[in-house]
Amino acid sequence: MSTSHNSQPIRFYHRGEVVEVQGPHPTRSVLQWLREDAHCTGTKEGCNEGDCGACTVVIGELADAGDAQAINGLKLQTVNACIQFLPSLHGKALFTVEDLKNQSHIQCAGQTSCAGKPVAQALHPVQQAMVDCHGSQCGFCTPGIVMSLWSSYEHHRQHSTQPTRQQLADELSGNLCRCTGYRPILDAGQRMFDLPQVRLDTAPVVAALQNLQGSAEGLNYVYSQGLRTDHFHAPLTLDVLASLYEAKPMARIVAGSTDVGLWVNKQFRDLGDIIYVGDVAEMKRIEVRQDAEGGELYIGAGASLEAAWSALVQRWPSLADVWLRFASKPIRHAGTMGGNVANGSPIGDSPPVLMALDAQIELRKGERVRRMPLQEFYLDYMKNQLESGEFVQALAVPLAAMQRQVRAYKISKRFDCDISALCAGFALELEGDVVKAVRLAFGGMAATVKRAAAAEAVLLGKAWSLENVQAAQAALAQDFKPMSDMRASADYRLKVAQNLIQRLWLETRTDQPLNLDATSVWSVMPHVIPTAAVEQGV
Repeated sequence: MSTSHNSQPIRFYHRGEVVEVQGPHPTRSVLQWLREDAHCTGTKEGCNEGDCGACTVVIGELADAGDAQAINGLKLQTVNACIQFLPSLHGKALFTVEDLKNQSHIQCAGQTSCAGKPVAQALHPVQQAMVDCHGSQCGFCTPGIVMSLWSSYEHHRQHSTQPTRQQLADELSGNLCRCTGYRPILDAGQRMFDLPQVRLDTAPVVAALQNLQGSAEGLNYVYSQGLRTDHFHAPLTLDVLASLYEAKPMARIVAGSTDVGLWVNKQFRDLGDIIYVGDVAEMKRIEVRQDAEGGELYIGAGASLEAAWSALVQRWPSLADVWLRFASKPIRHAGTMGGNVANGSPIGDSPPVLMALDAQIELRKGERVRRMPLQEFYLDYMKNQLESGEFVQALAVPLAAMQRQVRAYKISKRFDCDISALCAGFALELEGDVVKAVRLAFGGMAATVKRAAAAEAVLLGKAWSLENVQAAQAALAQDFKPMSDMRASADYRLKVAQNLIQRLWLETRTDQPLNLDATSVWSVMPHVIPTAAVEQGV
């Protein structure tokens, strides 16, 4: 292995100092680097595909001005180290379970004891609470669980709040524990706030990250071996990204690598040149844009799943259930809604909802920008309208859709953190008891996510009655010929899809509609929807 003299080193903050790395292949994971190169073996490898959470770490970035979730200028988010490529750390901070010991010792400096323990044995409150509440047994998953709890601890300490048990369960949605179960772990999540406070000193981290800010061209990391050369480009601006991809249309665009990371780990695929969009601030923008037609919610393709779904739920609270069941929080922190849409999987959970909301997809090639309805983007299984050198720049949801009643239903074998057997996004607008507009979009029912044209035609302009709903249910057999696979049979998929249309009617009928609580598990599991979108004015 050798590196080109044109290659820039990967530089990031780790364990109190800036680390400079030059040499690993661009697809070497953060987890591999931690365990094999940095010898920080507290972080574990379990599934190696972002499901079990044994590898959970926290990534720190400089926070945007006005970010309500910032911790003294720093944005902290949990991610899965096993599917994050090492060069994506450039300009960021990496926190692992080893850092918690450093925090405790700094906090306890000059004392003979701390939290009732000798300083040499002092644990961070998160770790001590896990011990006190017997939250760890075999201990393999514990470091990942501790890091998820530490992220929650820092955020709630910053705002002088304490999480509910359900909020803690959400934080731990990406952490698997096969030993103790979650009751003692949730106990620990509450207990950690009763112990003497130990906080991260963000000042040196923020200062280091400010010094790491580079030129507008961003990172160009080059790996050479024999006749083979692979590049990892991380542009900082949208214009540079567009120019770079137009010049290198065969390069692989990567955002959170929550899917592409598995191509490497499980399929051993060669990605070639990589263009990383996670550092393009313009791609992460979520904002309301006003126009003569009432405006739109503009979601940059690089906005995280967590931020994008939060913005949608702020306007359509009925989408909260699907949001909270979309993978796990570490996956939602890393993955992007633009990537989920561009991926084109027929069982992706974002496209059915966005189609129901009449979303448009914005594509860019060089300086050219074009738009089309999302429903026209998909051509066939894993085939779409993208041209060579063209990428998804944004998604635009018309605010006029707020006049409609919106529902989204996810059906899967597990309730939490599972791939959908099918997912439905519905939007309905009534004029009296007559259907003025209707959008019925399904994922998992065909080679692509698509709307149920025949069922919609049966309903449009008709009374919103059980009789017409039953006719629409029957029409679904014209719209879809689903397949059987390991997640569900064809008959099951069709029957459930028909039942979901009836559920929509039960919740929106003009005579005694069912309250959302009547059909939601959250009615018996008190849950607080995060308010980040409200606080940030999104």
